[in-house]
Amino acid sequence: MIDSTHSSAERAEVRAVRESGRTSVLVIGGGINGISTFRDLALQGVDVLLVERGDFASGASSASSHMIHGGIRYLENGEFRLVRESVEERNGLLKIAPHYVKPLQTTIPIYSTFSGILSAPLRFLTHKSGKPQERGAFLIKVGLTIYDTFSRDGGMVPRHRFLGRKKSLAELPSLDPNIKYTATYYDASMHDPERLALDVLQDGRAAHPEAHALNYVEAIAREGDEVVLRDRESGTEFRVHADVVVNASGPWTDLTNDALGEDTRFMGGTKGSHIVLDHPELLEATQGREIFFEHSDGRIVLIYPLKGRVLVGTTDIDADPREVPVCTEEEVDYFFELIHHVFPTIPVSRDQIVYKFSGIRPLPRHEDTAPGFVSRDYRIEVDEKGAVPLVSLVGGKWTTFRALGESLSDTVLSLIDRTRTVSTAGRAIGGGREFPRTEKARRIWIQENLPGAGARADQLLARYGTRAADVWAYVEQGPDSPLAGGDLSTRELEWMVHNEMVARLEDIVLRRTSIAFTGNADAEVLDEIADALAPMLGWDRSRHDAELDQTRQLLNDRHGLDIRSRTRG
Repeated sequence: MIDSTHSSAERAEVRAVRESGRTSVLVIGGGINGISTFRDLALQGVDVLLVERGDFASGASSASSHMIHGGIRYLENGEFRLVRESVEERNGLLKIAPHYVKPLQTTIPIYSTFSGILSAPLRFLTHKSGKPQERGAFLIKVGLTIYDTFSRDGGMVPRHRFLGRKKSLAELPSLDPNIKYTATYYDASMHDPERLALDVLQDGRAAHPEAHALNYVEAIAREGDEVVLRDRESGTEFRVHADVVVNASGPWTDLTNDALGEDTRFMGGTKGSHIVLDHPELLEATQGREIFFEHSDGRIVLIYPLKGRVLVGTTDIDADPREVPVCTEEEVDYFFELIHHVFPTIPVSRDQIVYKFSGIRPLPRHEDTAPGFVSRDYRIEVDEKGAVPLVSLVGGKWTTFRALGESLSDTVLSLIDRTRTVSTAGRAIGGGREFPRTEKARRIWIQENLPGAGARADQLLARYGTRAADVWAYVEQGPDSPLAGGDLSTRELEWMVHNEMVARLEDIVLRRTSIAFTGNADAEVLDEIADALAPMLGWDRSRHDAELDQTRQLLNDRHGLDIRSRTRG
């Protein structure tokens, strides 16, 4: 994250927190797991403050594969508890967050019948990768059969099915003709992870008047029973007393603890990179399915249609959280190789890449265990030596955020001698409330709640779920002009500023919308949005220009774009 080069007036919510100077629970880290814990505590009526040094869901949470999945390969690691919890949470999210979490048909191309049958038990017992070997049909069949027993949820998710070569190629004609079988099962996609995180956050803010969330505020020290915070927008430093401090800063957990005066060695994250392609032929070849398989080097990879583009990932490489993760040219070569492996007749080139992203998974320290076999489960560490208990979250993944937030919240409640009054199980999230699930219900909902929205109705419903009704009511109250080729409008932008804690230009193009992800963030679009944002956020020309420079640099350096500044006439 790039520090602001121009100080701003102190934001109202920051000022309120600074003047109060106390909260019951301070949560450090505004990724999905910190946000989930924040919401859960707020629902119990606990005074809770969440601080995030960047924007909400701008770190590891924004670099996911956009999937909510049970993790079929965790079975080979023997992590049956995690698989059961993951599929239960996946099925739950399909119900409570249907605006962002959708069923995803997933197909595995298979090249042999018995490959891996001897090496898999060894991996199960030792968690060493050994010589990479693609799994054959027998092993995958066993895994999917076990997966079905965890996954069915009363028939909500269809059972897996196997097809031979002929039928597989009839369904997916661009697949490698050398395959022997395909296996198809269902997991779930997550279309807008950053917006889902924001919805969870907004539910927490609405649940309790003393639940506050601050982006661009970092914890820099601990002095006795107080934590020193710095607002990165205004430069203000202030102290907050808390009864419990929760460190949910993901891959940066050890670095945060170090700032708080505690030496820990909990984390050992790995880097995962992705590319996004504007490639109609490849998009058509997927037939709307995720193609999910193990490459010859033992890595799990995916080719996944999303937002009219194709997402390709991912890598699993040991990473240093002090370094900014970027998708390298070697990783791009690797992705092209795996596309060719599955769809050998479809050419791909670098000029089809519209976006790259990379993040560090918040995995536990794993010594000599191969990255792909490091547990994706989580644990909670409690240190009560200091004046205030310090609770550290180690691990965690998107799929289990709700259950993790409840578990972490229970730990905190016991430390402050409070009891749970509300569960988040089955509780609809944000714009998932009363979300229309059939085409008929969708048409009726749009007619009743988005009258006059026309072609924008589908976009608004996809972006906000049923919160779109509030957005559209606001848009209709004043003059409105399109921005970013219709991806946004001036009144909608104003609504975001008033309601979604927007502080910077990058918040809009990277997280409140999909403008960057889909390849629509060019110099003209950035200028247009910055011009519209400036009066809403009180930016002078210096801050306006600094925002443009920083956002261009971020998109170019971190996301593989090549945006030059425009010469203004």
